[in-house]
Amino acid sequence: MSDEPITAERVQQMITRGPFHQWLGLQVLKVEKDAVEIKATWREEWVVNPDKRYTHGGILAALVDLAADWAFVSRTGRGVPTIDMRVDYHRAAMPGDLIAKGRVVKAGGQFSVAEAQVFDKEGALVASGRGVYFTAPPKA
Repeated sequence: MSDEPITAERVQQMITRGPFHQWLGLQVLKVEKDAVEIKATWREEWVVNPDKRYTHGGILAALVDLAADWAFVSRTGRGVPTIDMRVDYHRAAMPGDLIAKGRVVKAGGQFSVAEAQVFDKEGALVASGRGVYFTAPPKA
């Protein structure tokens, strides 16, 4: 891990290096020990059904994965690979920015578990999930 402090600004720089993350319009709102909060800026391209106008479940799953993954940043100083993930959908996410909150459940030497929740602009839970992540230090 770098000696540079893990701040929301630093995580913002790291997370938005990826073009997909840029396209999602991610903004890191908060970074705490074993937790992260991220906002995704809504895009018309997220609509799966033009008549109903709700957001595609793949976007919600990506946000669950992102928030759970980046919850480890205070420990690892980086994003980590996903090994397995489960997502539950609670209600349709209508147009509007989404907030994803991730937290570490169990930190292990090689494999760790985190969970995340995604909320709509009214603060209603739209999706949640849990994942297993590979958190071993990178090989030199």
